[in-house]
Amino acid sequence: MIRDPKDLKRYTAHERANHWVVGMSFILLALSGLALFHPLFWPLTNLFGGGTWTRILHPFIGVLMAFSFLALYHRFKALNEMTPTDWEWVGRVKEMVDGDDHNMPEQGKYNGGQKLLFWALAVCVLLLFVSGIPLWRAFFDPPVGLARLAAVVHAVAASVMIGLITVHVYAAIWVKGTIRAMWYGTVTRAWARQHHRAWYRQVTGK
Repeated sequence: MIRDPKDLKRYTAHERANHWVVGMSFILLALSGLALFHPLFWPLTNLFGGGTWTRILHPFIGVLMAFSFLALYHRFKALNEMTPTDWEWVGRVKEMVDGDDHNMPEQGKYNGGQKLLFWALAVCVLLLFVSGIPLWRAFFDPPVGLARLAAVVHAVAASVMIGLITVHVYAAIWVKGTIRAMWYGTVTRAWARQHHRAWYRQVTGK
């Protein structure tokens, strides 16, 4: 697809690849995790070659996602530090939801909602990784009490993360022009001016 040469660069190829590795890993983990969590979802194991392969692959994919997210975390943590302006944006988010975002506080590369999502996902990934270690029975044999606690933490963190990712995807679809940033790495100047005015001025000098 031909893009306007005046479009603004939002993500590099490496950043986009990192994002998609995390995203695809999460989808595979959600499907395999649900299959192992409740008999209702057991048919999903067919996507992975059966129950045995689902149990084998799930933790390895989890390690892939954890380390991929760690790379993503180091790339973007500085850009996601909350500021007073971000908290003001969060407090007025209903205006944006109602379709009136023209008077919202000016945002940098990420708005307050995106930043809170980033930190919430970071906590979830950490909890999933730590709680997943005792559950990896092929390599670990924890006490029963620890295994039960790890299972509860793992299930809760996974449920929260599924909800957060659902919101993330919905918001990307809802705000027209957002998804192309992760497909092609660019956004239109009009999109940047409307949704991230401070970032627009920073990258254009206007």
